[in-house]
Amino acid sequence: MSATIWEFTDDRGVRSTAGRRPERIVAYLRAGAGLWEHGITPAGVYGSGHDGDSVDPVKAGRLPADVPYLGAGKTLDAETLGAVAPELIVDVTYDEHFAYAVDDGTAGSLGVPVVALSVAGQTSLSRIVDRFAELAASLGAVPDTSGQAALDAAREAVRRAAGRPRAPRVLVLSAAGPQQVHLARPEAWPELRHLSELGVRLVDPGPGPGVNWLTAGWDHAARLGADLILADARGNAVPAAELTGVTDWRSLTHDRPVLPWNPELAPAAGACATFLQEVADGLSAV
Repeated sequence: MSATIWEFTDDRGVRSTAGRRPERIVAYLRAGAGLWEHGITPAGVYGSGHDGDSVDPVKAGRLPADVPYLGAGKTLDAETLGAVAPELIVDVTYDEHFAYAVDDGTAGSLGVPVVALSVAGQTSLSRIVDRFAELAASLGAVPDTSGQAALDAAREAVRRAAGRPRAPRVLVLSAAGPQQVHLARPEAWPELRHLSELGVRLVDPGPGPGVNWLTAGWDHAARLGADLILADARGNAVPAAELTGVTDWRSLTHDRPVLPWNPELAPAAGACATFLQEVADGLSAV
């Protein structure tokens, strides 16, 4: 029987083992972007059910363009995955029971272990970053001290910008089209909750159905009175260029900065630092 050289227990409580440290890693886009920031280049990445045949550059983060994109996760079959000979699959989990974007059965048919780390709303941003750092370290990555230093500095920049008298109010949204908008519930998103902990005044969209979002008309969004907008920049969100004919969008954004927001931020200190610094700069400019 071969000895266990590598092991890792994920946030579902699943313990994966191997006779040697995995080198060929296939990952969900967000996870792959995080691992790359630790110096681990995936052998391939895949999207979620929201993605299509081409990679979403926002979700891919700083991943090199030559990392193969295998398609949307739920459409992946054993043949597609097997073609890149993975030794480990890295995904995320929102419920701490199931991998989000890859089918465990498909991976299991290849005998490839799946590690899924929590990015759920109740998980703190610090824990998300730390857990991916732990996984990367188990795979041979050198600790990213520069990324952590940048993250600490960005946190302080947010605190200063948010601590001014009459600090701006921030509304976070994902455009669904000319009739509807998804308004983020700040407590349901780790990075938004982290902003609140740093003193940022995030707008609560109000009561109604939906755990992560309140879906409403643009008139409701315009009445909320924000000073700064964070808008979903992923490929599945409607871009601002297609909303110019929406009166309430124009009212909401008139003389107000609109910053891009990636709800699937790469789970690494450097990417989080960049996001926080952009928010700090946006707050300071209002």
